[in-house]
Amino acid sequence: MAHLLVDAMNVIGSRPTGWWRDRDGAVRALVAKLQLLVRAEHDEVSLFVDGWPVADLPEGVHGGVEVLYASRRGANAADDRIVEFVGAHDDPGSLDVITSDRELSNRVRALGARVRGVTALLERLDALEGPPG
Repeated sequence: MAHLLVDAMNVIGSRPTGWWRDRDGAVRALVAKLQLLVRAEHDEVSLFVDGWPVADLPEGVHGGVEVLYASRRGANAADDRIVEFVGAHDDPGSLDVITSDRELSNRVRALGARVRGVTALLERLDALEGPPG
């Protein structure tokens, strides 16, 4: 069982789905997909989100997915929260940070965490959802 630390906006922004027109909806949709992953593969998932909290998705655990918001505003705020989480963890080597952000990758690797690309996660999520249509 892995503990995935997901850089939400990096994952959401990796596909041109029009997410910028409904950021909150995109976060909700990612949480729903990650809940499928938790149920199917029993991974532990922490989702780190930039920006204001989604009104109906407060910080906490939702269907097995821990939702955490950036503790400050501005660029890379969720990245800083991920780095804090990794730095405070008893076993950073047991954590897989899901991001394509090079700077964040370097920061968490320096603390002992592993980094996995966004594409691999999206492929896992797509497989769980099945073919479109």
